[in-house]
Amino acid sequence: MYFAGIDGGSISTETVVIDDRGEVVSFNICSTGASSVAAGRKSFEEAVAAKGILTSDMRYVVATGYGRISLPFANKAVTEITCHARGALHLFPRTRTVVDIGGQDSKVIRVKDSGKVADFTMNDKCAAGTGRFLEVMAGALEIELNDMGPLSLRSREKIAISSMCTVFAESEVISLVARGMAREDILNAIHEAICNRIFTMLDSVGIQPEVTMTGGVAKNVGIVEKIRQRSGGRLNVPEEPQRLAH
Repeated sequence: MYFAGIDGGSISTETVVIDDRGEVVSFNICSTGASSVAAGRKSFEEAVAAKGILTSDMRYVVATGYGRISLPFANKAVTEITCHARGALHLFPRTRTVVDIGGQDSKVIRVKDSGKVADFTMNDKCAAGTGRFLEVMAGALEIELNDMGPLSLRSREKIAISSMCTVFAESEVISLVARGMAREDILNAIHEAICNRIFTMLDSVGIQPEVTMTGGVAKNVGIVEKIRQRSGGRLNVPEEPQRLAH
């Protein structure tokens, strides 16, 4: 007997399949593209097929994320705030704060012992500090997205990025490049600006240890390390932070 969770995000769509013991047996991540319905179905079918599971073996399917209402084959739709809280607690039972930085928004969630949401705040009005923001910065610096974190850890000179608006920050980065500033120092400044923004959100809900970080940006070791240092406590990062299971 199997269960599936599908997260229809703005940039990527993820599916996790678990068995009746709560163990993850399969997962899939694909680009959302122009259709959240098509991406949800594709991700679900590929996650199921990867382990040779029949759709008839699927007991229940829950959808979350931006595209959750669009998936006609899901049995239930649940907000991503609720799913993040429950999923983080499932993986790390002492989680009390969740930091989620996704493709187009950021969330900070304070979690009760029961796994219910105590409070949350969300930045979904612009792409500042999100995966999309980092994609634009990587393009301006002509480096691969996956190289941003390791390269930033080599920074030796502290500089600042004054704007978190994606357009203005890109212009600022281009100006710093023209001035001959090292890419690792520029990246460190970008990550510092993102970290500052996250901690403003954390202050608004009240950070409680332990902190669990999720979302695609949790794959960036530069940002993870900054949040780890600033949080002053344990920071959990799942093995695959783009998917959480409950």
